[in-house]
Amino acid sequence: MIGDLLRGKFVSNRLLTDVEDCMLEQYELPEGHIDIGLFTTACDGVGYVAADDATKKANVEVPKIYTTYGGCGKFNDGQVFGVISGPKVSDVERGLRYVRAFTEQQSTLYSISDDDSTLIYAQCVPRIGRYFSKAYNLPEGSSIAYLIAPAMQGAIGIDEALTQANVDVVRFWSSPTESNMSGAILTGREAQCDIAVKAFRDVIIEAVQDPIEY
Repeated sequence: MIGDLLRGKFVSNRLLTDVEDCMLEQYELPEGHIDIGLFTTACDGVGYVAADDATKKANVEVPKIYTTYGGCGKFNDGQVFGVISGPKVSDVERGLRYVRAFTEQQSTLYSISDDDSTLIYAQCVPRIGRYFSKAYNLPEGSSIAYLIAPAMQGAIGIDEALTQANVDVVRFWSSPTESNMSGAILTGREAQCDIAVKAFRDVIIEAVQDPIEY
């Protein structure tokens, strides 16, 4: 039903040990890292946030992660392909478990259709880890709001989030994208990021319930 809170879908993961030189180069693994974990989540945004979460809880890095076309069913047209690495096999194993746990237990998606076939992703991250810190040049421990929705709803939601919350734009993207979604990463105090998430979610739900304004 519209407004329902749902969790992310974890698709698959695998541990690869002592990988070949071609993967060391292609995935740009840190010095001394020869063991990697591969994973896929159905919502690409959830995968990015889950990977960052793993860097807070395990001794792992995220050398490569990107959105791919297709394979995501009705939520959007893309899914994430992620690579984590660590100095020891046990580190990578822990990292993979944390990625899955976040996806299935902590991610916050919301339905914007009666049959839950269309979702938005609105997540407050109270404290980012090493991956987001490096990727977006933010101090480790910063708070962010990670917001994704279909193109039109995303624009509406981000505009409302920026109107209601005292936050800064770290990144904004709009269609066409690999996932055919639009979204933003916003940063500010944790309370303001919470306000941004709620504003984004609420105005989109209102818009889908009353889609034609003029």
